[in-house]
Amino acid sequence: MNPIRRLAPLLALILVLAAPARADIPAGQTTLAPMLKTVMPAVVNISVTSKVEMQNPLLQDPFFRRFFDVPDEPQEREAMAIGSGVIVDAAKGYVITNHHVVDGADSIKVRLTDDRIVDAKLIGSDPDSDLAVLQIKADGIKALPLGDSEKLEIGDFVVAIGNPFGIGQTVTSGIVSALGRSGLGNKYEDFIQTDASINPGNSGGALVSLKGELIGINSQIVSRTGTSAGIGFAIPSNQVRFVLGEILGHGSVERGRIGIQGQQNLSPDLAKSFGLPNTRGALIADVVPDSPADKAGLKEGDVILEANGHEVRDFNNLRNLIGLLKVGDKLDFKVWRDGKPRNLTVIVGKDTDQATTAGGLSLHPKLAGATFVPMDESNSGAKQPRGILVKAVQPRSPAAKLGFKPNDVILGVNRQRVQTMKDFEKLAGADQRELLIQMRRGPQVFFIVVQ
Repeated sequence: MNPIRRLAPLLALILVLAAPARADIPAGQTTLAPMLKTVMPAVVNISVTSKVEMQNPLLQDPFFRRFFDVPDEPQEREAMAIGSGVIVDAAKGYVITNHHVVDGADSIKVRLTDDRIVDAKLIGSDPDSDLAVLQIKADGIKALPLGDSEKLEIGDFVVAIGNPFGIGQTVTSGIVSALGRSGLGNKYEDFIQTDASINPGNSGGALVSLKGELIGINSQIVSRTGTSAGIGFAIPSNQVRFVLGEILGHGSVERGRIGIQGQQNLSPDLAKSFGLPNTRGALIADVVPDSPADKAGLKEGDVILEANGHEVRDFNNLRNLIGLLKVGDKLDFKVWRDGKPRNLTVIVGKDTDQATTAGGLSLHPKLAGATFVPMDESNSGAKQPRGILVKAVQPRSPAAKLGFKPNDVILGVNRQRVQTMKDFEKLAGADQRELLIQMRRGPQVFFIVVQ
């Protein structure tokens, strides 16, 4: 290809950036000022106040507490944190930020670009995607329009706006360094990676395209020092749009599920053994009985190559795709089985339609305070067997006193394997006087006696 033709897109971009957008800008001077003047009022600073328990080990010593007459109530102190947010609906005052910015907050305040400080109300939060929705009441505010993150390409220019270290609104620039990043700790991950500087306090701020559209919410960094090393991550705007709609629609995020387990990436040897030309695809390790996947005919050992016409890179990519679908949506899969492709259609089910919170009539009363869900694509790991996941545990509840912790996996009850929620409800029902529960926590397997 002619070198001039190869450089044509870059030269065109330079000419666009260099073109004067205001009469007071000399011809040939590059500036983002006109775009930023429109965008920056939609990015706000967030300050959070919360109460945290004191971690002094002496306060945990019963003798020390009695000797110095320290009350038995938990000792608390007030903590403050800072972050950023983006106004996405000026008429209703909706602000998007990170879940981790406002998690556990007792009060949330928002500082606008004109230095007004207003109270914010938490409308809803989704820890699985690390997003939260706030609402403020203020006149004369501006919103940032949501762009289409699916149209992003590596090399696109972007701008990060936020409140690093609490010093005030700051703008940094860079490019999209990578797309589809995962493995950073969220359940649903499809991060945009950028080299635009992101530092503590930028969380919840805006990643903006040169069109002035919100294409990501800045969320995390990778750094050995805790400051920007040129590797920052933003949650794509299409995921933001989905979570925003779910929270505003019914107060929480209802994700789809089909009932498969996996997560193991296809190695070159695995791909060769399955007769695949490359390592792209989601390998199914197990199918939950009576799940949508089971009813549709998916089997363990199947490799999902495409979903609704989109190539599936790996199991994490598939989980994100399923998690953005509504209950009742159809998933048309291209599946590799026995050395040849075939097509299957799955009707998406509800992620929590089998969730059971102990404390009702269905389970032993000592399990009250814990929420249990079946293992499937929304929570399974590469080598975890079929079982029941402890999704959440309320502090100081009977389940918490027994030692249950989130992400524990129940393998068996009274020496019988647990494979489905029906098994669990039958074996751990309220009519059982004593339970012997086999549990996996990380690499360890142990037993808990419930009486």
